[in-house]
Amino acid sequence: MFDFLPEWDKHLFLLLNGIHNGFFDFIMWWLSNKIIWAPFYLLLLFLLVRKYGWESIALILSLAILIALSDQVSGFIKDLVARPRPSHSPAILDQVYTLNGYRGGNYGFVSSHAANSFALAFFLSYFLRSTYKFLPFVLFGWAFAVAYSRIYLGVHYPGDVIVGAVLGVFLAWIVVWAYQIFRKYSCFSKQC
Repeated sequence: MFDFLPEWDKHLFLLLNGIHNGFFDFIMWWLSNKIIWAPFYLLLLFLLVRKYGWESIALILSLAILIALSDQVSGFIKDLVARPRPSHSPAILDQVYTLNGYRGGNYGFVSSHAANSFALAFFLSYFLRSTYKFLPFVLFGWAFAVAYSRIYLGVHYPGDVIVGAVLGVFLAWIVVWAYQIFRKYSCFSKQC
């Protein structure tokens, strides 16, 4: 399906991937690591529970559905499009900077990291922004940094990351909309 690699995407990737040093190698490696963010995720869950109390159970369930949906849809698109990652592309392989031998799976369009992080950022910003006004800036800054780390590590083109971010926000919007409908007709919005 993807018979060509748009030149702008390739050139922008090579430019961004080519800017590296020891300090950023360390930072970008850890930004891409999902496990390192566990305390951050726990803090976000705490903020959700603190604001919504018992209703946070439904919100956390919705968030879990969102992340599963985002991850599965982005994986499905990867398999469908079958666009090789830059770290697997013979045309530019000798120009790609990778770290610690990490090359990712075969396909990169779309970035699951970008989809998941932007989905989380949109969802939590929507529900927490009225109480924690600074939080959307933190969440979208974090999502952007995670997405950029994938380019830095040589496993995604900028187009992979941009489309992944758009996909994540779109799916989050759908889940927020579905949650609002659920909330309207559930015990959360009225006495049962």
